[in-house]
Amino acid sequence: MNYVSTRGGMAPQAFSDILLEGLAPDGGLAVPQELPRIDAATLESWRDLTYADLAFEVLSRFASDIPVEDLRRMTRAAYQPASFKSADIVPLKPLDETTALVGLSEGPTLAFKDMAMQFLGQVFEYVLGKRGATLNILGATSGDTGSAAEYALRGKKGVAVFMLSPHGRMSAFQRAQMYSLQDENIHNIAVRGVFDEAQDIVKALAGDLDFKSRMRLGAVNSINWARIAAQVVYYFWGWLRATGKPGQQVSFTVPSGNFGNILSGHIARGMGLPVRRLVLATNENNVLEEFFRTGIYSPRGPEHTYATSSPSMDISRASNFERFVYDLVGRDGNRVKALWAEMAKTGRFDLSAEHSRFESEFGFVAGRSSHEDRLDTIRALFESKGLLIDPHTADGVKVAAQFVEPGVPMLVLETALPAKFSETIQQAIGRPAPVPADLAGLEALPQRVEVMDCDAGLVRAFLEKHAKL
Repeated sequence: MNYVSTRGGMAPQAFSDILLEGLAPDGGLAVPQELPRIDAATLESWRDLTYADLAFEVLSRFASDIPVEDLRRMTRAAYQPASFKSADIVPLKPLDETTALVGLSEGPTLAFKDMAMQFLGQVFEYVLGKRGATLNILGATSGDTGSAAEYALRGKKGVAVFMLSPHGRMSAFQRAQMYSLQDENIHNIAVRGVFDEAQDIVKALAGDLDFKSRMRLGAVNSINWARIAAQVVYYFWGWLRATGKPGQQVSFTVPSGNFGNILSGHIARGMGLPVRRLVLATNENNVLEEFFRTGIYSPRGPEHTYATSSPSMDISRASNFERFVYDLVGRDGNRVKALWAEMAKTGRFDLSAEHSRFESEFGFVAGRSSHEDRLDTIRALFESKGLLIDPHTADGVKVAAQFVEPGVPMLVLETALPAKFSETIQQAIGRPAPVPADLAGLEALPQRVEVMDCDAGLVRAFLEKHAKL
């Protein structure tokens, strides 16, 4: 299995090479030359696997340059029950006879990002150890990627993490999870701006190829293909637990800001998983919903990116969207490059001529949720089922209801535990969300963070001073 760039300017590379690269040298994103296919018989043979062994089966199709016993050891280390609050790793939680939550928030930082990051922590250390190399991870987070990456990579040999976050735009719990870490290889940088501006800095520095090479920069955001591949696993897991016969279709609803989580569902569907619909749920920052409704992609500037009560989705430029567009335009790297050049010039591009294919060929539909919608959804589920969900998951549950079909199970991907967003939970049900016992007092711990203006030069200077070389 080799990988190429969505913009057509990268020679094919192996999994371990793109793992350490982040953005492709031409500014695009790494994608498989062709997707592995999983036939119905193979899929049925996976029904009784543990999550760790299912992860091995799926990831072995993507990481073909890693010896199978090494890869199996890493997936078992990443997905051991001791690291998760559920013995199943990912439990299914029924809401009614048609809809269930896929419980992705049982990991160390209580968010779905743990599912990929626990594997990345293992594979980064493994590949760097084999090569005798070091890597400086430069990333941006709107809330959960940062803590999941830092918890997975804290203390790992050969790796330092530099994580940018939007100053004052995350919940108090999210900030405490990141900023309370005191590990020598973890560096938090809060920039005065929105997530999109922080992500722009990451892309600008990663796009400076001399600086990237000299600083040994890598990525842990979902621009890193390994993140996408590790997330593909739980789509297979969810299907295997929600169905009872070969070929039965299910739909997935995915709260999405940066398009990475739902892209993994798109990949799973392309591999042969029987997925009827991929339902994209957004909050008030509904650039992606607008695209799937109209075919026009028109990202908004920072001044029009709203601060909402589902803050991890307060994103207007979705980094992973380029990988879907690559498939949509027939895997034509030159066309993708031209579309992004058009967007840089005009602020938008128009693929409305392809609109009929979004659902018919790829299964995509979309909806949006508001602050009142998520409060109502949280309150209704709590009062009817005694189940408390976080605001992002509430966006998913609300939008999913519009697309439920008879005989097709609807699986809503849970994004985080409600403890991470207690202010909103208080608004919805009149009391704060309970905090797991092992995280009580987290917000009172000393915090270590650098606050700076949203300026690539300032981040560059910080990296030059603190990078692991």
